Amino acid sequence: MAKKISLILLIILYATAGINHFIHQSFYYPMFPSYLPNPILLNIFAGVAEVIASALLIFPNTRKLGLYLIIATLTTFIPVHIYMIQQGGCMSKDICIPTWAAWVRLFPFQFLLMWWAWSHRK
Repeated sequence: MAKKISLILLIILYATAGINHFIHQSFYYPMFPSYLPNPILLNIFAGVAEVIASALLIFPNTRKLGLYLIIATLTTFIPVHIYMIQQGGCMSKDICIPTWAAWVRLFPFQFLLMWWAWSHRK
């Protein structure tokens, strides 16, 4: 039962996160490092990937693919977290967290999210 609840929460988390990329697009733009091209397109890709991954998790036949997509997406977010650390946690006047919180987002939080997805591979 706990595994099923965990999977449902994972689906809800990534569906909500993906949709949020479209509802609050401008929130995400300052988070992209300047060396990455076209933050608008990257934000769209991130949102689409999270929504697709969450949908793939619903069905047992596509669940493993959804989990791999989540892990791949989280991996591609690592430069964003590093950039946030480099900026001292402040990406704009609206997005400013303590530097320690930026570190926690990268280590261990990002890897805990990967592990959570990986734990549903069977």
